[in-house]
Amino acid sequence: MSNAKVLPLLEPEGQVVPCCPPLAERPMTAEEAETAARMFKALGDPVRLRLFSAVASHEGGEACVCDISDVGVSQPTVSHHLKKLKEAGLLTSERRGTWVYYRVEPSVLAAMGKLLALPAAA
Repeated sequence: MSNAKVLPLLEPEGQVVPCCPPLAERPMTAEEAETAARMFKALGDPVRLRLFSAVASHEGGEACVCDISDVGVSQPTVSHHLKKLKEAGLLTSERRGTWVYYRVEPSVLAAMGKLLALPAAA
């Protein structure tokens, strides 16, 4: 059983709640920094970043593992990297028959964008 934390991204009304405040808003707490670091660490590997991008840019916002596994590494390595992205809360998955489909929730992309956004000009 994994002890990985899922990034809290949605409020009940569907509003995006980033895992952390925008970097320029205020200093992060230790817990916020841990959450953001997990996310960035997962994306810090070029293969994981390519897989994340392949899922995010795939038609319909989800991709079968069979459609995204051509990233220059073996299939077991692809599975390992997809598992790391799931543990970081960046992907969700659903098994359909023999295939697994991965999805990036739009709220994840929005939260990542908010974290790195500059403050609005006064």
